[in-house]
Amino acid sequence: MNLKLCQHALVGTNSHENTAEEIAGGIEAIVQLINTRQPQAKIIVLGLLPRGEKPNPLRQKNAKANQLLKVSLPKLGNVQLLYTDGGFVHSNGAISCPDMFDFLHLTGGAYAKICKPLHELIMQLLEETPEEKQTTIA
Repeated sequence: MNLKLCQHALVGTNSHENTAEEIAGGIEAIVQLINTRQPQAKIIVLGLLPRGEKPNPLRQKNAKANQLLKVSLPKLGNVQLLYTDGGFVHSNGAISCPDMFDFLHLTGGAYAKICKPLHELIMQLLEETPEEKQTTIA
């Protein structure tokens, strides 16, 4: 059986003093480093989550960084961007305390919302391909 390695990263939101381009560039650098050190790894980058109780410039910056990553990450290989907002932003643009107690950090319930699609993607990435099954049987 082939040993597979799946890396996931939830990074970038604490770089709020940087530009969206710098945040995306930093995340790209992390992915490139993982690809260099663990070329067989399958990498999942979790998109930056919204922040702040109401719409604000930092939330816009995170959204812009996510858009940049959506374009740049597929070019790096072995990486997928998973954006799971978990329905944290309501129709009025607000985030509620049961999801982010300080409008930045997730609560346990909110982690459960983003972990379900993350778990599903990890299981999908770790599933053996028909070629891998054939080499395992042989």
